[in-house]
Amino acid sequence: MNILLTSVGRRAYMVKYFKEAVGSTGSVHVCNSDDLTVAFRYADHSVISPLIYDENYIPFLVDYCKENHIDLLISLFDIDLLILAKHKEEFLRVGTRVVVGDPALIEICNDKWKTYQFLRDNGFNVPRTFVTFEAAKEALNKGDVTYPMIVKPRFGMGSIALSKADEEMGLNYYHHKNTEVIRKSYLRFESAAVPEEEQIVYQECLNGQEYGADVIHDLDGKLRNIIVKKKIAMRAGETDISEIVDEPAIRAELEKLSALSGHIGNMDVDVFLVDGKPYILEMNARFGGGYPFSHMGGCNLPQALVDWAEGREVPDSMLQAKVGMRGFKELVITSV
Repeated sequence: MNILLTSVGRRAYMVKYFKEAVGSTGSVHVCNSDDLTVAFRYADHSVISPLIYDENYIPFLVDYCKENHIDLLISLFDIDLLILAKHKEEFLRVGTRVVVGDPALIEICNDKWKTYQFLRDNGFNVPRTFVTFEAAKEALNKGDVTYPMIVKPRFGMGSIALSKADEEMGLNYYHHKNTEVIRKSYLRFESAAVPEEEQIVYQECLNGQEYGADVIHDLDGKLRNIIVKKKIAMRAGETDISEIVDEPAIRAELEKLSALSGHIGNMDVDVFLVDGKPYILEMNARFGGGYPFSHMGGCNLPQALVDWAEGREVPDSMLQAKVGMRGFKELVITSV
Protein backbone atom coordinates (compact mmCIF):
# COMPACT_ATOMS: atom_id res chain seq x y z
CA MET A 1 0.00 0.00 0.00
CA ASN A 2 1.51 3.30 -1.14
CA ILE A 3 0.04 6.54 0.16
CA LEU A 4 0.55 10.14 -0.93
CA LEU A 5 -0.20 12.96 1.52
CA THR A 6 -0.54 16.24 -0.34
CA SER A 7 -0.05 19.73 1.13
CA VAL A 8 1.57 18.00 4.09
CA GLY A 9 2.72 21.26 5.68
CA ARG A 10 3.73 20.73 9.30
CA ARG A 11 1.62 17.61 9.82
CA ALA A 12 4.59 15.35 10.50
CA TYR A 13 2.48 13.37 12.96
CA MET A 14 0.17 12.30 10.11
CA VAL A 15 3.18 10.92 8.23
CA LYS A 16 4.12 8.88 11.30
CA TYR A 17 0.57 7.55 11.71
CA PHE A 18 0.38 6.40 8.10
CA LYS A 19 3.86 4.87 8.16
CA GLU A 20 2.76 2.73 11.09
CA ALA A 21 -0.40 1.79 9.17
CA VAL A 22 1.32 0.62 5.97
CA GLY A 23 4.14 -1.11 7.82
CA SER A 24 7.15 -2.54 6.05
CA THR A 25 5.18 -3.58 2.96
CA GLY A 26 4.15 -0.05 1.95
CA SER A 27 5.46 3.47 1.74
CA VAL A 28 4.32 6.98 2.55
CA HIS A 29 4.99 9.76 0.06
CA VAL A 30 4.45 13.45 0.80
CA CYS A 31 4.39 16.60 -1.27
CA ASN A 32 4.34 20.29 -0.53
CA SER A 33 4.94 23.45 -2.54
CA ASP A 34 8.26 23.88 -0.70
CA ASP A 35 10.46 21.67 1.42
CA LEU A 36 10.36 23.86 4.53
CA THR A 37 8.56 21.21 6.52
CA VAL A 38 9.86 18.61 8.93
CA ALA A 39 7.29 16.19 7.49
CA PHE A 40 9.72 15.58 4.60
CA ARG A 41 12.13 14.08 7.12
CA TYR A 42 9.75 11.34 8.23
CA ALA A 43 8.28 10.29 4.87
CA ASP A 44 9.69 7.46 2.78
CA HIS A 45 9.63 9.73 -0.28
CA SER A 46 9.05 13.46 -0.70
CA VAL A 47 8.62 15.80 -3.64
CA ILE A 48 8.08 19.52 -4.16
CA SER A 49 4.87 20.07 -6.11
CA PRO A 50 3.61 23.05 -8.12
CA LEU A 51 1.32 25.44 -6.26
CA ILE A 52 -2.27 24.24 -5.94
CA TYR A 53 -3.53 26.91 -8.34
CA ASP A 54 -0.85 26.18 -10.93
CA GLU A 55 -2.28 24.61 -14.11
CA ASN A 56 0.34 21.88 -13.81
CA TYR A 57 -0.67 20.85 -10.29
CA ILE A 58 -3.09 18.05 -11.20
CA PRO A 59 -1.04 16.71 -14.15
CA PHE A 60 2.02 16.66 -11.88
CA LEU A 61 0.19 14.69 -9.18
CA VAL A 62 -1.40 12.26 -11.65
CA ASP A 63 1.99 11.53 -13.21
CA TYR A 64 3.57 11.12 -9.78
CA CYS A 65 0.85 8.72 -8.67
CA LYS A 66 1.22 6.66 -11.84
CA GLU A 67 5.00 6.46 -11.65
CA ASN A 68 5.03 5.59 -7.95
CA HIS A 69 2.00 3.26 -7.89
CA ILE A 70 0.12 5.35 -5.33
CA ASP A 71 -2.97 3.57 -4.01
CA LEU A 72 -4.43 6.30 -1.78
CA LEU A 73 -4.10 10.07 -2.00
CA ILE A 74 -5.10 12.11 1.06
CA SER A 75 -4.94 15.88 1.31
CA LEU A 76 -4.26 17.66 4.60
CA PHE A 77 -5.22 21.17 3.43
CA ASP A 78 -8.60 22.76 2.73
CA ILE A 79 -7.65 24.56 -0.48
CA ASP A 80 -6.32 21.35 -1.97
CA LEU A 81 -9.57 19.45 -1.45
CA LEU A 82 -11.78 21.06 -4.07
CA ILE A 83 -9.42 20.72 -7.01
CA LEU A 84 -8.71 17.10 -6.06
CA ALA A 85 -12.43 16.36 -5.74
CA LYS A 86 -13.01 17.70 -9.25
CA HIS A 87 -10.32 15.42 -10.71
CA LYS A 88 -10.91 12.16 -8.83
CA GLU A 89 -11.64 10.24 -12.04
CA GLU A 90 -8.26 11.17 -13.52
CA PHE A 91 -6.53 9.65 -10.53
CA LEU A 92 -8.70 6.54 -10.64
CA ARG A 93 -7.57 5.93 -14.21
CA VAL A 94 -3.99 5.51 -12.97
CA GLY A 95 -5.07 3.36 -10.02
CA THR A 96 -5.15 6.02 -7.28
CA ARG A 97 -8.14 6.56 -5.02
CA VAL A 98 -8.49 10.10 -3.69
CA VAL A 99 -10.03 10.15 -0.22
CA VAL A 100 -12.23 13.22 -0.60
CA GLY A 101 -15.94 14.02 -0.70
CA ASP A 102 -17.90 15.28 -3.69
CA PRO A 103 -17.10 18.78 -5.01
CA ALA A 104 -20.48 20.15 -3.88
CA LEU A 105 -19.75 19.17 -0.27
CA ILE A 106 -16.22 20.56 -0.40
CA GLU A 107 -17.52 23.88 -1.70
CA ILE A 108 -19.91 24.08 1.25
CA CYS A 109 -17.18 23.26 3.76
CA ASN A 110 -14.62 25.69 2.31
CA ASP A 111 -17.06 28.60 2.04
CA LYS A 112 -18.23 29.85 5.45
CA TRP A 113 -21.25 31.62 3.97
CA LYS A 114 -22.38 28.45 2.19
CA THR A 115 -21.70 26.51 5.39
CA TYR A 116 -24.03 28.83 7.27
CA GLN A 117 -26.74 28.59 4.60
CA PHE A 118 -26.49 24.80 4.39
CA LEU A 119 -26.71 24.32 8.15
CA ARG A 120 -29.48 26.89 8.61
CA ASP A 121 -31.58 25.50 5.75
CA ASN A 122 -31.27 21.97 7.14
CA GLY A 123 -32.48 22.92 10.60
CA PHE A 124 -29.20 23.05 12.54
CA ASN A 125 -28.49 25.68 15.16
CA VAL A 126 -25.97 28.19 13.81
CA PRO A 127 -24.67 31.61 14.87
CA ARG A 128 -26.29 34.46 12.91
CA THR A 129 -23.99 35.22 9.99
CA PHE A 130 -23.82 38.03 7.41
CA VAL A 131 -21.88 38.17 4.17
CA THR A 132 -21.54 41.95 3.73
CA PHE A 133 -20.39 44.73 6.01
CA GLU A 134 -23.60 46.63 5.34
CA ALA A 135 -25.81 43.67 6.27
CA ALA A 136 -23.92 43.17 9.52
CA LYS A 137 -24.20 46.87 10.46
CA GLU A 138 -27.91 46.91 9.65
CA ALA A 139 -28.56 43.87 11.86
CA LEU A 140 -26.58 45.46 14.71
CA ASN A 141 -28.43 48.77 14.37
CA LYS A 142 -31.78 46.95 14.47
CA GLY A 143 -30.75 44.94 17.51
CA ASP A 144 -31.09 41.61 15.69
CA VAL A 145 -27.58 40.78 16.94
CA THR A 146 -25.28 42.44 19.45
CA TYR A 147 -21.56 42.91 19.91
CA PRO A 148 -19.14 41.25 20.03
CA MET A 149 -19.05 40.11 16.39
CA ILE A 150 -16.57 37.70 14.82
CA VAL A 151 -15.03 39.05 11.61
CA LYS A 152 -13.26 36.45 9.46
CA PRO A 153 -12.42 35.63 5.84
CA ARG A 154 -15.20 33.78 4.05
CA PHE A 155 -12.65 31.31 2.67
CA GLY A 156 -10.31 31.44 5.64
CA MET A 157 -8.45 28.72 7.48
CA GLY A 158 -6.01 28.37 10.33
CA SER A 159 -7.55 31.41 12.05
CA ILE A 160 -5.88 33.76 9.57
CA ALA A 161 -7.42 37.23 10.10
CA LEU A 162 -9.93 35.86 12.61
CA SER A 163 -10.92 38.90 14.67
CA LYS A 164 -13.35 39.85 17.41
CA ALA A 165 -15.01 43.27 17.26
CA ASP A 166 -16.36 44.52 20.58
CA GLU A 167 -17.85 47.75 19.25
CA GLU A 168 -18.46 49.71 16.05
CA MET A 169 -14.92 51.08 15.87
CA GLY A 170 -13.53 47.55 16.02
CA LEU A 171 -15.96 46.33 13.38
CA ASN A 172 -14.85 49.10 10.99
CA TYR A 173 -11.19 48.43 11.69
CA TYR A 174 -11.33 44.66 11.19
CA HIS A 175 -13.47 45.03 8.07
CA HIS A 176 -10.67 47.04 6.41
CA LYS A 177 -7.78 45.13 7.95
CA ASN A 178 -9.08 41.68 7.03
CA THR A 179 -9.87 42.81 3.49
CA GLU A 180 -6.21 43.77 3.16
CA VAL A 181 -5.02 40.48 4.67
CA ILE A 182 -7.03 38.57 2.06
CA ARG A 183 -5.50 40.63 -0.77
CA LYS A 184 -1.96 39.90 0.43
CA SER A 185 -2.28 36.20 1.36
CA TYR A 186 -3.07 32.94 -0.42
CA LEU A 187 -6.68 33.45 0.69
CA ARG A 188 -7.03 35.73 -2.34
CA PHE A 189 -7.20 32.74 -4.69
CA GLU A 190 -10.42 31.19 -3.43
CA SER A 191 -11.80 34.60 -2.44
CA ALA A 192 -11.56 35.75 -6.05
CA ALA A 193 -14.62 33.59 -6.82
CA VAL A 194 -16.88 36.21 -5.18
CA PRO A 195 -17.01 40.05 -5.21
CA GLU A 196 -14.66 41.79 -2.77
CA GLU A 197 -17.56 43.03 -0.65
CA GLU A 198 -18.56 39.39 -0.02
CA GLN A 199 -15.15 38.01 0.92
CA ILE A 200 -15.63 38.45 4.68
CA VAL A 201 -18.31 37.04 6.96
CA TYR A 202 -19.58 38.69 10.13
CA GLN A 203 -20.79 36.25 12.73
CA GLU A 204 -22.58 36.37 16.04
CA CYS A 205 -20.17 35.52 18.85
CA LEU A 206 -21.44 32.50 20.77
CA ASN A 207 -21.04 32.35 24.53
CA GLY A 208 -20.49 28.70 25.34
CA GLN A 209 -18.02 25.84 25.47
CA GLU A 210 -16.30 24.96 22.19
CA TYR A 211 -15.87 21.36 21.04
CA GLY A 212 -14.22 19.66 18.10
CA ALA A 213 -15.38 16.39 16.61
CA ASP A 214 -14.09 13.76 14.22
CA VAL A 215 -17.03 12.48 12.16
CA ILE A 216 -15.62 9.30 10.69
CA HIS A 217 -16.93 7.66 7.51
CA ASP A 218 -15.65 4.65 5.63
CA LEU A 219 -14.76 4.73 1.93
CA ASP A 220 -18.39 4.07 1.03
CA GLY A 221 -19.60 7.06 3.03
CA LYS A 222 -21.04 5.04 5.91
CA LEU A 223 -20.79 6.68 9.34
CA ARG A 224 -18.56 4.61 11.60
CA ASN A 225 -18.09 6.80 14.67
CA ILE A 226 -18.17 10.32 16.10
CA ILE A 227 -15.49 11.37 18.58
CA VAL A 228 -16.25 14.55 20.51
CA LYS A 229 -13.48 16.55 22.18
CA LYS A 230 -13.75 19.48 24.57
CA LYS A 231 -11.36 22.26 23.56
CA ILE A 232 -9.48 23.43 26.64
CA ALA A 233 -6.76 25.57 25.03
CA MET A 234 -6.21 26.89 21.50
CA ARG A 235 -3.24 28.35 19.61
CA ALA A 236 -3.10 29.70 16.03
CA GLY A 237 -6.38 28.06 15.09
CA GLU A 238 -5.46 24.61 16.40
CA THR A 239 -6.33 22.86 19.64
CA ASP A 240 -3.47 22.62 22.14
CA ILE A 241 -5.26 20.86 25.01
CA SER A 242 -8.32 18.68 24.54
CA GLU A 243 -10.35 16.10 26.42
CA ILE A 244 -12.40 13.31 24.86
CA VAL A 245 -15.96 13.55 26.19
CA ASP A 246 -19.37 12.00 25.88
CA GLU A 247 -21.84 14.69 24.76
CA PRO A 248 -25.02 12.98 23.45
CA ALA A 249 -26.56 16.25 22.23
CA ILE A 250 -23.56 16.99 20.03
CA ARG A 251 -23.37 13.43 18.79
CA ALA A 252 -27.06 13.46 17.78
CA GLU A 253 -26.60 16.65 15.74
CA LEU A 254 -23.51 15.30 14.01
CA GLU A 255 -25.29 12.05 13.15
CA LYS A 256 -27.85 14.16 11.27
CA LEU A 257 -25.04 16.10 9.60
CA SER A 258 -23.35 12.87 8.55
CA ALA A 259 -26.51 11.61 6.89
CA LEU A 260 -26.68 14.77 4.79
CA SER A 261 -23.00 15.00 3.88
CA GLY A 262 -22.20 11.78 2.02
CA HIS A 263 -18.59 12.35 3.05
CA ILE A 264 -15.78 9.79 3.05
CA GLY A 265 -12.91 9.69 5.51
CA ASN A 266 -12.74 12.23 8.31
CA MET A 267 -14.81 15.39 8.72
CA ASP A 268 -13.53 17.77 11.36
CA VAL A 269 -16.41 19.79 12.86
CA ASP A 270 -16.39 22.72 15.29
CA VAL A 271 -19.35 22.94 17.67
CA PHE A 272 -20.36 25.27 20.50
CA LEU A 273 -22.58 24.07 23.31
CA VAL A 274 -24.73 27.01 24.48
CA ASP A 275 -27.18 26.36 27.35
CA GLY A 276 -27.13 22.67 26.46
CA LYS A 277 -27.91 23.32 22.78
CA PRO A 278 -25.29 22.50 20.11
CA TYR A 279 -24.45 25.10 17.46
CA ILE A 280 -22.38 23.95 14.49
CA LEU A 281 -19.79 26.53 13.53
CA GLU A 282 -17.59 25.04 10.79
CA MET A 283 -16.95 21.83 8.87
CA ASN A 284 -13.56 20.81 7.50
CA ALA A 285 -13.63 17.86 5.09
CA ARG A 286 -10.25 16.48 6.15
CA PHE A 287 -8.11 15.43 9.10
CA GLY A 288 -8.18 18.43 11.42
CA GLY A 289 -5.63 19.67 13.90
CA GLY A 290 -7.59 17.98 16.67
CA TYR A 291 -7.31 14.46 15.20
CA PRO A 292 -4.14 13.58 17.20
CA PHE A 293 -6.21 13.66 20.39
CA SER A 294 -8.57 11.03 18.94
CA HIS A 295 -5.55 8.99 17.85
CA MET A 296 -3.99 9.22 21.29
CA GLY A 297 -7.29 8.08 22.75
CA GLY A 298 -7.20 4.84 20.75
CA CYS A 299 -8.77 5.68 17.38
CA ASN A 300 -6.65 4.67 14.38
CA LEU A 301 -8.29 6.11 11.28
CA PRO A 302 -5.11 5.91 9.14
CA GLN A 303 -5.02 2.14 9.75
CA ALA A 304 -8.73 1.90 9.00
CA LEU A 305 -8.31 3.74 5.68
CA VAL A 306 -5.52 1.37 4.68
CA ASP A 307 -7.58 -1.67 5.66
CA TRP A 308 -10.69 -0.45 3.84
CA ALA A 309 -8.66 0.27 0.72
CA GLU A 310 -7.29 -3.27 0.83
CA GLY A 311 -10.74 -4.78 1.29
CA ARG A 312 -10.42 -5.74 4.95
CA GLU A 313 -13.09 -5.37 7.60
CA VAL A 314 -12.43 -2.78 10.27
CA PRO A 315 -13.64 -3.55 13.80
CA ASP A 316 -15.50 -0.79 15.64
CA SER A 317 -12.82 -0.92 18.32
CA MET A 318 -10.27 0.54 15.87
CA LEU A 319 -12.32 3.74 15.65
CA GLN A 320 -13.08 4.23 19.35
CA ALA A 321 -11.39 6.72 21.68
CA LYS A 322 -11.32 6.59 25.47
CA VAL A 323 -13.67 9.09 27.09
CA GLY A 324 -11.93 11.15 29.75
CA MET A 325 -8.50 11.11 28.12
CA ARG A 326 -6.93 14.56 28.13
CA GLY A 327 -4.18 15.30 25.62
CA PHE A 328 -1.59 18.06 25.36
CA LYS A 329 0.40 19.19 22.33
CA GLU A 330 4.01 20.14 22.92
CA LEU A 331 6.56 22.01 20.84
CA VAL A 332 9.47 19.85 19.77
CA ILE A 333 12.60 21.33 18.23
CA THR A 334 14.23 19.18 15.57
CA SER A 335 16.61 19.51 12.64
CA VAL A 336 16.34 18.34 9.04
